[in-house]
Formats: sequence, structure tokens, C-alpha cells
Amino acid sequence: MPLAIEEILETIRMTEVEHFDIRTVTLGINLRDCTSDDLNRLKQNIYEKVMRVASEHVQAAHKVETEFGISIANKRLSVTPIAIVADAHRSEDMIEIAEILDKAADELGIDYVGGFSALVQKGASPGDLALMKAIPEALSRTKHVCSSVNVATTKAGINMDAAKLMGEIVKQTAERTADRDAIGCAKLVVFANAPEDNPFIAGAFHGVSEPDVVVNVGISGPGVILRAIKEAPESLDIAALSDRIRRMAFKITRAGEFIGKKVAELQNVEFGIVDISLAPTPLPGDSVADILKAMGLEDVGAAGTTAALALLTDSVKRGGMMATSHVGGMSGAFIPVSEDAGMIEAAEKGHISIEKLEAMTSVCSVGLDMIAIPGDTPASVITGIILDECAIGIMNNKTTAARIIPVPGKKPGDSVDYGGLLGKAPIMAVSSLNNSVFVNRGGRYPAPSRGLRN
Repeated sequence: MPLAIEEILETIRMTEVEHFDIRTVTLGINLRDCTSDDLNRLKQNIYEKVMRVASEHVQAAHKVETEFGISIANKRLSVTPIAIVADAHRSEDMIEIAEILDKAADELGIDYVGGFSALVQKGASPGDLALMKAIPEALSRTKHVCSSVNVATTKAGINMDAAKLMGEIVKQTAERTADRDAIGCAKLVVFANAPEDNPFIAGAFHGVSEPDVVVNVGISGPGVILRAIKEAPESLDIAALSDRIRRMAFKITRAGEFIGKKVAELQNVEFGIVDISLAPTPLPGDSVADILKAMGLEDVGAAGTTAALALLTDSVKRGGMMATSHVGGMSGAFIPVSEDAGMIEAAEKGHISIEKLEAMTSVCSVGLDMIAIPGDTPASVITGIILDECAIGIMNNKTTAARIIPVPGKKPGDSVDYGGLLGKAPIMAVSSLNNSVFVNRGGRYPAPSRGLRN
């Protein structure tokens, strides 16, 4: 269905008034044909393919921005999980591969590269373990590289050993980047049910079932939805409010697909999906939390918050699915604390806690995202948080994740400011109750019965 000029003009008006932008156009690149037992050859193959395939990505995005007046906030790459590409290599080699990806991104003007990743929901190969152990050093040495590890699926259950290791890896990553307030952890996410076509960082990777090269789009648009709700009378019932959100989500998804197809067309590559998740920023008026307040809550954390978020998420999905046949990624609404001005304010006032956020993750797009916690939090507690999110994911057959930042030297009441889209993170309190016996049991957490759907 072609996009009419009237829709384009309306979208441009949204960019001027309501902070609408395309959050990312992410070019996914298959690196499986780069594999080699020789590290230098492998690095050269990766560098040459990325430089060749992505040579026009940033320029294409800029051209579309200029032509249609719609901002594309980030130009990103995702690659085949490096644990697959470099399965025969050691941790030291994995770090060098991360550095070559960083070099390519820097030369191409790419904001972030996703795919320093491993898929270990049922077990880990030597290459998976080598990559996981390389994460702290790799993220401390690179600027653009992001890492993700999938430790659970509804079909396989939870790899308890991998979850325990990732709790330790998160802690080590914080320590390696302590001089930068643990910034490495902002580029590291632990997943359950990770999607293969996610365009968002830090969880993006190029799945093995994807085309050789593909453009995936992540839209933004909290400000657009916020305006639509604010203009609605307080007497509007819930069904009518949902319809209002759905109609606006339709419009921003149509714009996202249009822009993504244009960027793909200019590079002569396939267009993949539109992730219709509402992705907030620290800018005023660009907040998912503010949407929830406009729906009738005094603040995020009030009784009814999870219900309001569920309505928002489902309404956005309904509108997006009407707008395009190619919905993918995670799709719904993100609730990162540091990247959302309203969530930051609610956390600073003590209106939301880790426990309330965990409840909200049962109905949002992803999970506990950009949560800063005290630096002295034990690795076992971080593992417990990861396991809680995985349990929500596998029991509800949805994507969940944890991007947790234990900031060395910080305690509840303090904050860290990463600037830009990463925003400001208040340090949130976590339970200090001992859970070490549980997380040290290891083994495979059985898949839920709902996963047996054949």
C-alpha cells in the first residue's frame, strides 16, 4: 500500500511538534561466509565484508532524511552472532574481532554494532563460552560494539549455568568500565526469547534465518501518542482511548516502513521488518511514562500502572499490524529507566521500584532496561534478576531481557549521567536477601508445558 503525500506531510508535522523520528535503520549482515580457523584471515574477511556491504548505509539514511524531512536518530549494523562466526576461537581472539568491528563502524560513521552475541538457551559450545568470557574486556576496549546473550526460550527453558555466568559477566563488565560509571553494562543485555530481527541496541543481532543483507527499522513516537491522548477528553472510555492510540500507531508505523524501504532501495538490499516499539528518549515530551500519566495516573507506579501499560502495548501492536505486513523485532513499548525522562523522575521520587518495573515487564516489549543499581550488588543477585526476567519470558512466551548496570561506588540516592540517548540513571535499591544456593544449583530449568505446542 503506497504512502500518500498527505501522510508524508502529516508525518513531517509530527517530527516538528511531537519529537517523532525513526529511532534506527539497522543494516543486518550475514558473516557466516567469513569464518576461518586463521584469526587474521577471519578478521580480514569480517572487515572487508562489513566495509563493502555497509559502505552506503549512512549516506543512504542521510539522503532519505534530507528528502523527506524525517530524522533518523541512529544508523546501526547488526551481524551474525560472533560466537557462531568464530566458534573455533579463544576469548583473546574474540576481543580482537570486537575491535575490528569497532574499527569498521568508526570508519563508516555507524553509531552502534550489535552481534557480539551468543545463543546458549540450551547449552554452550566452546566458542559460546569464549565469547561470553570476552565480553567485559571487549566492551571496555570498544565504543560502538554491543553484546547480547540469549539464555532462555519457551521451548528450551533456562540455561541456569549460562545465567549464573552472565551475572558474573555483568559484574566484571561494570568493574572494567568503572572509570566511566560502568558504561560497558549499558551495551550488554541478557535475553529470553531473543528475536532474530531486532533493530534496537544493545540486543540487535543478525539471525541465521535472515537474508544475507537486510534493513530493519525501529520507530520512535512516544510524543505522537502522548499528544493524541492529551487531546482526548477525560470522559473517553478505555475502548475509545485504545482506538485513538491504535490510529496514531498506524500512522507512525506507515512512516517507518516507508523510510526503511527507501533506505533499503538506495542500497539495493532487502527490506526486513518494522519494529513498532515506542522507544523513549530523555527529551521532555518523548516519554512512555508521560503517556501512562496522560492516561489518568498521577505517576508511574500508581495502582493501575501495569494495566495502563498493557493497554498501550496492545494498542500500539494493533495499529502497527494494520499498517504493515512486516512487523518484527519486539514491538510494543519500551520502559528503560535512564532513557525516559518520566521514568527518571518517577524513580527519583521513589514512585517505582525494581519490583514494580518487573511486574510491568510482563506486558511491555522487553524487560528491565537500563536499570542502574548499587555497585556492591553481588553477582548472585544480578543473576537472580536475570532469572526472574527469563521466567516471565518463558512462562508468557514473550521476549524479556535485563540490561542491569551495577555502578561501582554508587548507592541508592546517587545517579549517573551517560548523556545522549542513554540518559541519566538513578541508582535503584535491590533486595540484599541471599539467593546464592538457588542460583548455584545450575543445570537446565525445565521448559514450561506451554512450550510443548507441536
